[in-house]
Amino acid sequence: MGSSEQTVLQFVPSPTSVSARVHPLVIYNICDCYVRRPDQAERVIGTLLGSVLPDGTIDIRNSYAVPHNESSDQVALDIDYHHNMLSSHQKVNPKEVIVGWFSTGGVTGGSALIHEFYSREVTNPVHLTVDTEFRTGNAAIKAFVSISLSLGEQQLAAQFQEIPLDLRMVEAEQIGFDVLKPTNVDKLPNDLEGMEASMERLLALIDDVYKYADDVVEGRIAADSKIGRFISDAIASLPKLSPHAFDKLVNDSLQDSSLSVLYDLHLTGVVILTRKKLML
Repeated sequence: MGSSEQTVLQFVPSPTSVSARVHPLVIYNICDCYVRRPDQAERVIGTLLGSVLPDGTIDIRNSYAVPHNESSDQVALDIDYHHNMLSSHQKVNPKEVIVGWFSTGGVTGGSALIHEFYSREVTNPVHLTVDTEFRTGNAAIKAFVSISLSLGEQQLAAQFQEIPLDLRMVEAEQIGFDVLKPTNVDKLPNDLEGMEASMERLLALIDDVYKYADDVVEGRIAADSKIGRFISDAIASLPKLSPHAFDKLVNDSLQDSSLSVLYDLHLTGVVILTRKKLML
């Protein structure tokens, strides 16, 4: 058989430069959807929204679950619900477009069918998986793109290839994520405990800055102009408050928190009394 008559089996790879970053709000929303899933559902799937940055990075900023049913050989998606949710989201954030889809757990047999649907919604969608059952001891989060396996002109199958994923979060989000990440969580911190953890981190950062400034002044290390400008900008951003005004601000905030707790306790007492009265 001549070489011109040979049929070539080949992979059609996705762009190698594809990477993604996801904001913690998306992870929290996926976990919340998993907790609220129907009793018969083994996993939750849904749409990822965001944008493609100039460097090619896929920025995932929002998500919503899509009702579905799946078996070993077919998947049924509620397409009308998906389009209605997309329209509602884009009324609030018109710059957010479909960038892929998510599922809880890992890649399954039905994932290729769902990925094929989202490939018609957007070019080269990202598949984000979140291990909500903590199989590896923590919430493993991975991102994939699809690679096509073709035989000549005919596509035979698709393979999911993992791509780099960056979880972007600010300090407050990092504290919440660290609390929810372990498999065993005794309890969620209250407002005062969260404030205490934030203050401890702030004091540690202030100690680091103080030590750096002291080492520069004493000549133990060389001064870095970039670090100096960063410290100067941080100090300049602080509000100009007198000690009296600062104490009043803190005390007013603590009083508001105390009143909120007392109000909640009062409401709880009313419910209990009402139930007792009905029982009589």
